[in-house]
Amino acid sequence: MKPAPFAYHRPTTLAEALETLAGESYAKVLAGGQSLVPLLSMRIAAPQALVDINALPGLDTIEVSEAGVRVGALVRHADLLADPDVRRVQPLVPAALAHVAHPTIRNRGTTVGSIVHADAAAEMPVVLSLLGGSVEAASSTGTRTIPADELFLGPLESALRPDEIATSAFFPALPAGAGVAFEEISRRQGDYALAGVAVVVHGDSVRAGFVSVSDVPTVVDLTGVPDDGLGEAALAHLDPADDIHATADYRAQLVRTLVRRVVTKAREAAA
Repeated sequence: MKPAPFAYHRPTTLAEALETLAGESYAKVLAGGQSLVPLLSMRIAAPQALVDINALPGLDTIEVSEAGVRVGALVRHADLLADPDVRRVQPLVPAALAHVAHPTIRNRGTTVGSIVHADAAAEMPVVLSLLGGSVEAASSTGTRTIPADELFLGPLESALRPDEIATSAFFPALPAGAGVAFEEISRRQGDYALAGVAVVVHGDSVRAGFVSVSDVPTVVDLTGVPDDGLGEAALAHLDPADDIHATADYRAQLVRTLVRRVVTKAREAAA
């Protein structure tokens, strides 16, 4: 199929982009396009206009400090994955990015775009949630910060307003003495995960984020749970479902297997 007809705008300043977005009744922002373009082609999304932000200056930067990592809206997955300072300050980000699709997708897709697409089967939304990160959003009326725990409202639904552009995402730094790990299972390398787990261990604290087992990215506090009870404790907060890729029972079993394995890896990293 081909996309439904739409107007195309390629502004050269953020102010122009925001003004254009505010003037359209139903528009979509185009950055990497790796999630949006397939939706357009299948006519699952049929906006009246596209606002292409790839010509906007200043949105392709990676800022790393001891506080964390700030990622601009036009930073590609591959560039973020390759940055040694990101790996030093927050290693969970590249650990998860290595599982994102294929190199071709990572070369074009944007991390911020993946986050605000709000797909619970994607890696980066759950990483942002687990780390307690945030998204910076701009509109013609100003800017605001959206914490990760307020960002994901439902399947493919974020708190980003139609007149807003997500300009950056912030991932807090890993505290000293903490450890992280990420693992997922898919039918083929690069496919969406049947289930995935990200873990942060810091002292006695154990927190896990889950991919593809709920409608939204879900974080579960597993502090104090014995290793042989981690899977059931996690599943009490999750909602595995049947689909064409796996049954709910199979996904639940993947959660049981993965969470114990990934918690062990995170503890080893912390040590």
